[in-house]
Order: sequence, then C-alpha cells, then structure tokens
Amino acid sequence: MKALAYYDGRIAAPEELMVPFNDRVHFFGDGCYDATVGANGKVYLLQDHLDRFYTTARVLDIRIPMEKAELGRLLTDLLSRVDSKINFVYWQVTRGVEARSHAYDPELPGKLWVLIRPQNLNDPNKPIQLNDEEDTRFFHCNIKTLNLLPNVLASQRAKLAGCQETIFHRGDIVTECAHSNVSVLKDGVFYSHPNDQLILRGIAKTHMIQACWRLGIPVVEKPFTMDFLKNADEIIVTSSSNFCLHANALNGQPVGGRDPKTLKAIQDAVLQEFYDYTGCTTLWG
Repeated sequence: MKALAYYDGRIAAPEELMVPFNDRVHFFGDGCYDATVGANGKVYLLQDHLDRFYTTARVLDIRIPMEKAELGRLLTDLLSRVDSKINFVYWQVTRGVEARSHAYDPELPGKLWVLIRPQNLNDPNKPIQLNDEEDTRFFHCNIKTLNLLPNVLASQRAKLAGCQETIFHRGDIVTECAHSNVSVLKDGVFYSHPNDQLILRGIAKTHMIQACWRLGIPVVEKPFTMDFLKNADEIIVTSSSNFCLHANALNGQPVGGRDPKTLKAIQDAVLQEFYDYTGCTTLWG
C-alpha cells in the first residue's frame, strides 16, 4: 500500500476508512496521539514514543484498548505493509464512542487510530525561517492532546509569512514552537526550556541532549528570553520527524550562523543514532 490507515481493527487506505459519528473525537477532540518516523521496517525510538503515549493517556483517563507491547507489534506490522523506505508513523487513541455528553463513562473502551504514509525528512543542512507570537495555549502543553487548533492557526500564519515554524513565548519567555521544540547554542552551551507544563517533552530533543552529553557539550535546561534566543549563536528546531533543523531568520531578521561547527557535530550525532537504529541512510531528496 502507498499509505495505510487503521481504526479499531479495520485497515484500509486513508480515504476509504470510515469512523463512527459518535466517536468523541468529533465533538471534543477527546484523545491523545504520538508520532515518529519509520525506516527499513523499524519504528524509530518506538519504546520512547510508546512510553509517552501511555503516560499521556493515563493522565487523561483514556483507556488504550491494548497493552504497550501489543501496540508496538501492531505499529511494526502496519509499517511493513507500506511500500516506502521512510514513513511518517502516527497513532492516536480517542476516548471512545458514545452519545455526545461532556461527562463520560469511565469504563468506555478507547478507539485506536493509526496512519502511516511516505515522508522524507527535511535536510538539516538547509536553514529554516521562523516567526514568533505570544503563546496563548492552555497550561497542559506537556500533554500530547488532539486539541491542536492554536497550533494549527499559528502554523498557518507562519506559512503565510513564508516561515516554516513559529516560536511561542509567554511574555518574554520562550516555550516551544507550533509543532516542534526549540533550543539554542550560546558560547558553546546548549540551552533548552525545562520539561514543565508549558512544553511537550520532545523525544527528539531528549535524544539531542543525550548527544550533547556524549560530545561533551554542556547542557542547561532553564527558561530563556526572546532576546537570548535572538542573540544565540544557533537556533535549533527539533521534532520526531525533523530531528535537528536550524534557523537563519526570525521575523525576517538574520539569526544564528555563528557556531556551525558545534551545530554540525550535534546534527551528525543525532543522525548517526537514527542510522544505527534503522540502518537507513537515505533521508531526504
């Protein structure tokens, strides 16, 4: 198959699969998700993503309809059915199907969704452009909920401005991006916002920090300001489908580009982990 969708035990092409009208996702966005890439039949960092997925579902009191190991086997099996070397692997669980009501049956079985489609990674050697805006989302950004409307609107505004990502900030404090984490290099030190309720704990960011430790690059996880970001030597944007991108413009003004050696060392280490894990070295066109 060129792309594959799964819902509650049924498998079909994404445009063919039907979902019950009363699935609570339609009324409330009631669910959570996770995503990564798959290559050579392997779901990258599968256990890390499953751990985060089950933690989020537990916080939201959502019942995932299978155990963690079984879901891992399912994702790996579904990935093997898609005819592409590198794929986007996405899965979510909704609270389930019942008549519309804000309150829910606590025993309601969740409904599992999976989407797998071809997707190459962006070349980390090509810089991206950023804009910024006030972070007006709720105070549970650490939960990978399906309620992503503020992120969607911010991403659209970035696209219309000719940018690839939006830097969110609360007042002057940088949090994360519309669909990525953001970190910076300054004077040889790697800085990133701590894993609190204002950001999603990025798995790609976590592994990038581990790469910094292996390389002997000091890591500081504490809040930093927009001015600190603008004056950083490098601005690094990470997600599970774009491991280590860097920016050269913010709101049309040049940024970064002052520590390419350290940036390249981190990028190489992050990509090497992916190569070692999957055996795949063809990532972008």
